[in-house]
Amino acid sequence: MNSYLDVQKLLKRFGSFVYLGDRESDIMLMEEEIRELYQNNLISSEEFKQAVLILRSEKKS
Repeated sequence: MNSYLDVQKLLKRFGSFVYLGDRESDIMLMEEEIRELYQNNLISSEEFKQAVLILRSEKKS
């Protein structure tokens, strides 16, 4: 996983489509969704770490 698009694809695998119309809100909601997937053991710790790092770097951009 290397990009924002990859994080979106990961969420789509679990039926989660995030689009609120505001990029910052999208990123925050995506991070919450990723966190829930990890807490429910649906994604690995590596996928979780990569996704969070990507989303945080996008937030700074």
